[in-house]
Amino acid sequence: MIIQDIIKEIEEFAPLNYAEDFDNVGLLVGDKTAVVTGALITLDTLETTVDEAISKNCNLIVSFHPIIFSGLKKITGKNYVERVVLKAIKNDIAIYAIHTALDNQYKGVNDMICEKIGLINREILIPKKNSIKKLLTFVPADDAEKVRKAIFDAGGGSIGNYDNCSFNVNGTGSFKGNTSSNPVIGERGSLHFEKETQIGITFPAHLEGNILNALFTSHPYEEVAYEITSLENSNQHLGMGMIGELEKPQEEKAFLKTIKSTFKTGCLRHSELLEKPIKKVAVLGGSGAFAIENAKKAGADVYITADLKYHDFYKAEKNIVLADIGHYESEQFTKNLLYSFLTKKFSNFALILAETNSNPIKYI
Repeated sequence: MIIQDIIKEIEEFAPLNYAEDFDNVGLLVGDKTAVVTGALITLDTLETTVDEAISKNCNLIVSFHPIIFSGLKKITGKNYVERVVLKAIKNDIAIYAIHTALDNQYKGVNDMICEKIGLINREILIPKKNSIKKLLTFVPADDAEKVRKAIFDAGGGSIGNYDNCSFNVNGTGSFKGNTSSNPVIGERGSLHFEKETQIGITFPAHLEGNILNALFTSHPYEEVAYEITSLENSNQHLGMGMIGELEKPQEEKAFLKTIKSTFKTGCLRHSELLEKPIKKVAVLGGSGAFAIENAKKAGADVYITADLKYHDFYKAEKNIVLADIGHYESEQFTKNLLYSFLTKKFSNFALILAETNSNPIKYI
């Protein structure tokens, strides 16, 4: 098995198309065609992580955070990023990072946080826009069913909890082939009218290549008429953060103490308590100050995230409790999520959960 085999499964689960524009995801170091001896699953890639990979005969590190985030102009070993890259290259170790592609995945980082808290009725907090596209195509009526099925099989026509969704309009198409044409129906040089079905199907943006391949393969015409447009619709199964509910309301202090214990955080910072029960909970792993207003608008009683600055806590405005549990603490279970997913895909392969604690913050 080669590195690309593992990458393929990861990216089917969390397509890189949905990573944030600022991010640096994918294979950062190494050759995707190299044979894999073992894969180490980690939250961060540090020098100690590379050492652990070497000691455990792993030539692939699957990391949540990218060790290379901004451009490298030199690799001389003057800082920890350069030293990690140098050590990885010297020891033929590939580094792959998934980061915000997994943040935006419905069953990703934030769903894992919800699972640890025990939230039910979960929904995406900030549904992602521009991630849904629409295909319109025109097919001879007798071939419409075959073409529809091919597109459905390629992943088109899924809307929320429904699949095989399409809209179909019957009409008449016209065409006249030139001297270089080879029409399947009608004759070259003659105007032809054909009973056709207009098929409209939405699909996830990352599947566009698969959808078009299915269309061209199944469509009988020499020249396939089609349109693809990007929709502004929000994707209810893709996006940042999540919101859910506790099965039973909890008193504020008791809830926050449970969170502190569950996530093993040395210091939980929070805004003013409002002396009302906690029922609705919003979460966003990592730096989540940008989503405070989204959490308030969604009616959350508490918003659990990390990296809140002094003035961010003022934004609670007695409408919500803001709880900063720490960046590492909020994302620490992500490597377990990746490990669980990959072990189901590669049950007979050496996948190892990293033991290295990469949290740079210590508490007294």
